[in-house]
Amino acid sequence: MTTDVISPDLKTALKRLKLSPVLDTLPERLTVARQQKMAHQDLLLLVLSDEINRRDGRAAAVRADRGHLDPEMQLERWDETAKVTYDRTLWNELVSLRFLEANAHVAIVGPVGVGKTFLAHALGHVACRRGRSVLALRADQMLKTLRHARLDNSYEQELRKLLAVDLLLVDDFGLDAMDPTESRDTYEILTERHRAGSIIVTSNRSPDEWLATFADPVRAQSAIDRFTSNAYDLVIEGESYRKRLKPRLKAGQKATT
Repeated sequence: MTTDVISPDLKTALKRLKLSPVLDTLPERLTVARQQKMAHQDLLLLVLSDEINRRDGRAAAVRADRGHLDPEMQLERWDETAKVTYDRTLWNELVSLRFLEANAHVAIVGPVGVGKTFLAHALGHVACRRGRSVLALRADQMLKTLRHARLDNSYEQELRKLLAVDLLLVDDFGLDAMDPTESRDTYEILTERHRAGSIIVTSNRSPDEWLATFADPVRAQSAIDRFTSNAYDLVIEGESYRKRLKPRLKAGQKATT
């Protein structure tokens, strides 16, 4: 199959319109259009759709990078043969992102290594593809940043970052006991985002065990009650998923010394 040659004048026009990437697929599109006797407006729509998809993909990638999402933890890269169990009906509902539209939360709970972080980041990538802002942090990292922010008077700025995004992803929540300052910060985040923005929390502990990690039981009860009353609970059980992420030599590849 031969492809059409793009004239220099057309290349110049596309560059002036900042549509240079169209040139990557335009020759093939012209060939297909000629073979299928496609109407001019259909060809134009096809070419412009290519560019729209490219720009949407690039914008989603930028949002994911800014949100600290792991590029490998995307929905299409999840290994369906993993020996873990969870409510697939609930998972399909979460992937629809209706919880995000409703400012609801998600608690992904299960033992170490079953893929909680992977599924949380996968939902984050879906949100980025749909134009939503996401920020993913480990719980200890988030609290440490806020603690340091108090020292240089940037606390309000850092707190706004956590409150402003459409979806806040907090990984490994409830692993360690929090001191009074960390407890207040956690209370502030959970209460401020209550019905005002969605949170995905991953934890090795169930929500009823989070109470013991707070320094202030009253604040803990208030914050946890707000979160759990507006959250979906996705419980994962099974074998460790991490061994599936372990680097391996590809078939036929030899190790070098």
